[in-house]
Amino acid sequence: MLRARILTAVVILCLFLAALFYLSPIFWMALLLLLTAAGSLEWTRLAQFSLKHSIIYLLFTVLLTGELLFLLSGAVLADPYTTSFLWIYVASLVFWTLGVPFLLKSRRPIGNTTLLALAGWLLLLPTCFALYQLRAINPLLLLGFMSTVWISDTAAYFSGRAWGKHKLAPTISPGKTWEGVAGALAAVFIYALIWSYAGGNEVPARLLIPLLLLLAAMGIIGDLFESLMKRHAGLKDSGNILPGHGGILDRIDALTSTLPLAVLSLLLLQSEL
Repeated sequence: MLRARILTAVVILCLFLAALFYLSPIFWMALLLLLTAAGSLEWTRLAQFSLKHSIIYLLFTVLLTGELLFLLSGAVLADPYTTSFLWIYVASLVFWTLGVPFLLKSRRPIGNTTLLALAGWLLLLPTCFALYQLRAINPLLLLGFMSTVWISDTAAYFSGRAWGKHKLAPTISPGKTWEGVAGALAAVFIYALIWSYAGGNEVPARLLIPLLLLLAAMGIIGDLFESLMKRHAGLKDSGNILPGHGGILDRIDALTSTLPLAVLSLLLLQSEL
């Protein structure tokens, strides 16, 4: 299992880097649309939709995402820092800072089909658009923000294994500990220092450290929310498309709560300059 997990991770990373730096915008858009469709299909499993509702949801998600991606592509062509989709990123922020903490605290399942559908769109669509717009701004910047999540996850895992004693959310994700959180924040803090000294004009150094620490914290919330949804659905993984890793949502859970916030922060910062 470990060998398959490592091999899959290496292959995914190589393919992602190739796509990030070499795909034309139209093919990058097609890739994001495909990933969103796969993620929405996995969401129908977590939401326990019927077959009919799952098909309708998948088709509507693809049409909606495709149309909005087309509009975003035109907007970023004129100005990568366009605020045309600011409202979508703000909606994502509200969802992750108000809605999800309430659900995590109550641990109650979302019983309404309409609310489940809306939650899936707030999970997937802003992430898709953030991936597109951040790449248009600077592919290295997108990679830097994604690396924040990867470093946080890795540090949380190893520090939790080494020193973890106090459970973070035992009824949702028993493996996560407060020691793991501390390790994640410490690792991201060091990463932010390295990034700020390495340079980069998009984010001032004085804002980079608190932003990356905030993204690390939000990534943990995203991870916990998917764990909660899987627990309600009685599933170990969101899917089985990635050997050793589960599904698409299992790999992007922390990104769904961080990338929209990252691009929102950039757009607000740019408007102040």
